[in-house]
Amino acid sequence: MPDLVSSPRSTSSASGHLRTWRRFAPLGLASVGLGLSLVGEATLRKGRGEPFVLYGTAALCVINAGLCLFGEAVKHRALAEWAETASR
Repeated sequence: MPDLVSSPRSTSSASGHLRTWRRFAPLGLASVGLGLSLVGEATLRKGRGEPFVLYGTAALCVINAGLCLFGEAVKHRALAEWAETASR
């Protein structure tokens, strides 16, 4: 399994940043979607009077992780574009 966190040496070029962006953007979006689905499940459980705290806590963790991954993807996309502009 490839390492999700690239070393600084491998992302120093535009292609390295684009590779990281392509890896993190879909993971971040999928994680946010999963977290929002878990929020819906926690809301339904609360409405039915069932235990919901674990679902809600997991949902917040997954949403925050997804936002972090997506933010990292945005950073690498910007760095890739900056590296391409600087190389011209």
